Amino acid sequence: MIAFYWPGTTGEWLAFLVALITIGFGVLLFFMPRLSFRILRLKTLDGKPDAIAEGRATMAGFYLGCGLSCILLAQPLLYLALGLSWAFTALGRLVSILFDRAGTRFNWLSMIFEAVLAALPLGFALGYL
Repeated sequence: MIAFYWPGTTGEWLAFLVALITIGFGVLLFFMPRLSFRILRLKTLDGKPDAIAEGRATMAGFYLGCGLSCILLAQPLLYLALGLSWAFTALGRLVSILFDRAGTRFNWLSMIFEAVLAALPLGFALGYL
């Protein structure tokens, strides 16, 4: 029988929290893609529902799949994947800040937030937390 596993250590709880935040982003993108795009400062072209579908499918699907996998299966390697995903998200934002001249306050704060979301599950998966 499969039972839900509750985190046992502080590090595991922090990684679990990041998985919940990731799921929250996925739910927001899945059910309210237009609001999500406004928060992310993205604009869709009029008459092009493909962009909304991309938000629901690719973006929400990844967030929901990765976050739910971590919570439901509770394996350190899944938390490693979650942390690496957030780390590459932060790295992509840093590259954009440096090379695309996108050094806005929003991007700097988002990059810091994403780096924290990366550090917590990575710290747990690698045994630092």
